[in-house]
Amino acid sequence: MKHLFLLFGLLSSIVSQSQDLNAYAIYDFVPGEKTIFEDIFKDDKEGLAPSNWKLTGGKAVVKMDNNEKIVSILEYYTGLAPKIKNSALPKSYTIELDYYLDAGYEGNPGVMVSFRNAAGDEVANVTPNKLNTSFGRSSRENVVGDNPADILNENFYNKWHHIAIAYSNNQMAIYINQHKVLDIPQCDFIATSFQILGNASGNMPMYFKNFRFAENTNVVSQAMAQGKLVTHAIRFDVNKAEVRSESLGLIHQIADYLKANPAVKFEVGGHTDSDGEDAANLKLSELRAQAVKKILIDFGAADGQLTIQGYGETKPISPNTTPDGKANNRRVEFIKK
Repeated sequence: MKHLFLLFGLLSSIVSQSQDLNAYAIYDFVPGEKTIFEDIFKDDKEGLAPSNWKLTGGKAVVKMDNNEKIVSILEYYTGLAPKIKNSALPKSYTIELDYYLDAGYEGNPGVMVSFRNAAGDEVANVTPNKLNTSFGRSSRENVVGDNPADILNENFYNKWHHIAIAYSNNQMAIYINQHKVLDIPQCDFIATSFQILGNASGNMPMYFKNFRFAENTNVVSQAMAQGKLVTHAIRFDVNKAEVRSESLGLIHQIADYLKANPAVKFEVGGHTDSDGEDAANLKLSELRAQAVKKILIDFGAADGQLTIQGYGETKPISPNTTPDGKANNRRVEFIKK
């Protein structure tokens, strides 16, 4: 029965993800490869502020939602700054988070990403809303991108959306779910850090979760050509084998490489952190590798080019004693055979 349940879980993840493939056919966001800060609030206690963030104002606490931990913003003027050892922003980076806003807020914005200079002053912000997503800079008119129909007006509320920001060479692209809602060719701001802001009121939900900040190193084709790609940008929900949709841009790139090089063969290896039982982690890593292989084939790679292997927690590349170390160990590796 246990094996049947695991097989059903794998098939469910593949079917669910396959339904998203058409919607994400032109999705070109690629998460940064080098994780700088990632937080799924796994080790935080409910009812307390998230431990890996500095509260700069207001109030925010961790709570449970559908068996996963999220951050609930509870007051106006709430600010959260990630506790990062080296807080300077790299030249090319990505910021991602999942975002939820109650319909009671009507036109009011929810969670915002605020970019700060060395003095701590805001120099730019990204603000999703029910009508559009805006990019604002100090003393300048906002740049606004209209929301597509499936996230417009009431479709924006009472559901989770994935917000993704890609910055490189003074350019920024902003995505909500599969849509690129803003493309800014000249950002013209200098920031050294960022915060998450929110103005909650009336006990109405304003949430975020699954936060990731990463440096974009653009190494996919080079690493594949050299025979080994270690990626933290293919992501899964906690204890699940379903590939998160924001990973599809990177998987597209890998599939394109495989299609252009039909003679090459790679092992897809799944790796987990040390949380949970060894046997469960081993099986989970195998299911995740299988899910990635399935999508690569859907994107045009040949079945014969790919084998899978689950390693569980047996090959850590960082100590499993910190959230950053655990995030580094949760990865997918492509090894040339």
